[in-house]
Parts: sequence; C-alpha cells; structure tokens
Amino acid sequence: MSAPGAPWHDFAYAWIRAVPHVHLDTGATVGVVVHAPTAAYLGAHVIDDPAALRVLAPGIDQALLARALAMIDGIARGDAACGALAALPASERFHWLTAPRSAVVQPSAVHVGRTHDPAATLDRLFALCRAQGGLE
Repeated sequence: MSAPGAPWHDFAYAWIRAVPHVHLDTGATVGVVVHAPTAAYLGAHVIDDPAALRVLAPGIDQALLARALAMIDGIARGDAACGALAALPASERFHWLTAPRSAVVQPSAVHVGRTHDPAATLDRLFALCRAQGGLE
C-alpha cells in the first residue's frame, strides 16, 4: 500500500520468456523487468529455482538458462560483475534488456502502466509470472 499523496510514476515492463524452440515461438514466462524513470527505478525478478526452470523450460540447457537469467537480474541492478552493460544508465539497460531478439531467452513486447510504488509493482508482476507457471 502506498503512502497517502504518494506521486504517480509511469512505468514500462516486459516479461522474460524461456523459449526452448525459437522456431516455434513458444515458451514460458520466467521473469519480468520494470523501469520507472521518474522514480529512478529499474528492477528485475527472474525464477532462479532450478527445479522450477526444468518444469517451465524443458529442452533448454539449464545451466545456460540460469546464467542468462542471472545476467538479466544483474544488469538490471547495475552489478559490475555483469560487464559493461551493467554500467549503462538505467534507461539504456532497460532498452537493452527488452530489445527483441531471436534467442532462447526473449523479452515480450514492452507494456506500460502507472504506479505509486515501482518495487511493489515488480513484486506483483513477478507473483503473476510464478502463478502462470503453476509455481505458487
């Protein structure tokens, strides 16, 4: 719950999908990235449970998938261990993380909304992600 009179922030978000067979364009949602520039917020939540990932994304090299998801989380946080991308400004990191690609880990289209609390919105969206995969 946000504080009375808390400011509204526009935000953008994209789902992160694991796509075992890129040519079939089917996959499972395994995370979400949220960016609210006016709140100086960029965050990501990804499923990091190996057993859950095996269920959601059979047929994908699980170690490779786990590393890719960890990089998404690290880049969103600006973790220097994730290389030069993590050093970019938050808006550039968000655009890089959500750029369309033909790979085993893909972002959805970017969606928008308004929130008083971007971190709480990220938590709510991630809960939806987990529920969609039957993990809750």
